[in-house]
This record gives sequence, C-alpha cells and structure tokens, in this order.
Amino acid sequence: MDEKIKRVYIPMTETGFYILFSLQNEMHGYNIMQHVKEITSDEIVISPGTMYGSLSKMEKDGLIRFTKEENKRKSYRITPLGEQILQIELKRIQRLYQNSKGERYYGNQENA
Repeated sequence: MDEKIKRVYIPMTETGFYILFSLQNEMHGYNIMQHVKEITSDEIVISPGTMYGSLSKMEKDGLIRFTKEENKRKSYRITPLGEQILQIELKRIQRLYQNSKGERYYGNQENA
C-alpha cells in the first residue's frame, strides 16, 4: 500500500469513514448522505459539497471507483485499496474503544 495514501487517510475523518463504509455497497452520493443520516440517527449529516469533494478525491486516490451513471447520478463502489484503508481504520477504532474501557487491544486476536 502506498504510504502517502495511508498517511492522508489514517486516521480518517468521520465523513471519510462513513463514505467508505457505505460504499461497501454500490451507491450514489445522495444515497450515501441518506444512509449515513439513517445509521447515525441524524448525528452525522454530510453536506453535498463535502460529499462530492470527498468522492472526487477518493476516486482520484483509488479508494473508490465509478460504476455507472443513471439520471445524472454517478454510482461508486469501494476498491480493494479502499477496503484495506477501511479495515485499518476499523482496527484503529476497535483499539481506541477497547483501550477506553481499560482493556488491552490484541489486534486480530480476541483476547490473547
């Protein structure tokens, strides 16, 4: 993995995380905005400007790929590189959560 890409995206912003997380399924920008609002109970609301700027950057960096366009709506899906970045971030979040509860984090092991 390109270390520059890793440095740019880890740690991820909440917006970046939720966009990448959402794109495990093919979606267009408006779908992503609605999905994020729904799964966060309206706590995270991504503005159109932020959404489309993030999609453009993530596509340029190879984290997501354009899949199709219907009615002027472009759909995207996470790439293998994006999946790697997402998994690194999920492990980082898990470590933070476990450490916050006073538990030791063991990476891929349950409780070694």
